[in-house]
Amino acid sequence: MTSPAPKAARPLGLAACIALVMGNMIGTGVFLLPAALAPYGWNAVAGWIITISGALALAWVIARLTVRLPQAKGPPAMIAQAFGPWAGFAIGWTYWISIITSNVTIAVAVVANLTPLIPMLGQTPAVGVGAALAILWSVTLLNLRGAQVAGSLQLVTLILKLVPMVVVVVLIAAALGNGSAVIAPFPAEGLAAPAVTASAALTLWALLGFESASAAADKVGDPTRIIPRATIIGTAATGAIYLFVCSGIALLLPMAEAQSASPFAAFVTRYWAPGPASLIALFASISCLGALNGWTLLQGEVPLAMARNGELPGWIGVTDARGTPVRALILSSVFATLLLIANSLQGLVAIFTAMALLATSATLWLYLGCAAAALHFRVAIPAAILGLVYALWTLWGAGPSVSGLSLVLMLMGFPLFWWTRRRTSRLPPAQFPEDAAV
Repeated sequence: MTSPAPKAARPLGLAACIALVMGNMIGTGVFLLPAALAPYGWNAVAGWIITISGALALAWVIARLTVRLPQAKGPPAMIAQAFGPWAGFAIGWTYWISIITSNVTIAVAVVANLTPLIPMLGQTPAVGVGAALAILWSVTLLNLRGAQVAGSLQLVTLILKLVPMVVVVVLIAAALGNGSAVIAPFPAEGLAAPAVTASAALTLWALLGFESASAAADKVGDPTRIIPRATIIGTAATGAIYLFVCSGIALLLPMAEAQSASPFAAFVTRYWAPGPASLIALFASISCLGALNGWTLLQGEVPLAMARNGELPGWIGVTDARGTPVRALILSSVFATLLLIANSLQGLVAIFTAMALLATSATLWLYLGCAAAALHFRVAIPAAILGLVYALWTLWGAGPSVSGLSLVLMLMGFPLFWWTRRRTSRLPPAQFPEDAAV
């Protein structure tokens, strides 16, 4: 057991943690989801309710586990306390992979959202991939300046990314108030279970990240008080925004417009003017950039916690004077770079789709483990049961190929864990630096 990070290295307060949760959740998915959900109509509304309910149940589970296990630095450590170090490593390793994969996905999404403004980015794969790599490393360099800088940027980008959401909310209220909009009728045959299931699966990617405050526990001041509040507030607020905005666009726009490449822009054009709609691409890119910043913070914190717990080689856990996990951040971005280059021939859309599916499936193992840990400790039992059922259902819904791949990637980490434990058992404790400067 190691001592917590020094006070100077714990700069994240309640506002920054809420921004981290909401900023990581509001990212690449929301600006395209209305187009994907439009064919499902009211079934998509039911899908949103199921997904938000599952996310809130799991968020409550993580919040209560944070209070029950105050010494655990993040969800993988909670799982380790419940089921042993091998289980904790398996979930932590898979979650680290999901974060790296998410960052590739988000960097690609930033570039994809800029293609209406800079067409060359989408016309030449090499240019688009190069731009994604430049964005990925720019955000990494910013995070190397410390969690306080990253947290400040997260607050700013959250405010900016909420601008188009607020605009759409105002337009929906105005259109319904003056009678200029007609809501799509509820289907006479009622809701269809397959359509509800399909739409719920689509919404899952947009809600990943509610565990972000807990995953950055070592950078949070007073974590047992702040993390539960930030987790619940951030998840509930994001879910409410998504439900109202995405459902409103899908139900108030004609099907052809709702299924356009930019449904937010189509909605603003119809109910306001084309000029403001042209700015949607810029705000979508800012939204993705904010999400990338938050996930980059976590891509350093997760391996840092694992290294301090003796699950990864100790050199990964070395930090600078600000408590920044420099080596973990750089190593994660190197892996992300290799992953992006390996998929560079597929094009932006294909890369985004493949990486988003893998990241979603890999993250589900974390949610499954947290629900099981809560049941083990008899914490928030009703929510844990709901969360467990939801995680199993969505893991199955992700498909055997994707979920199977995430399981294979989990198993691939075990030799490294075995080697690390064998090596550390032969070394004196003094050889494992905790906050040494680099």
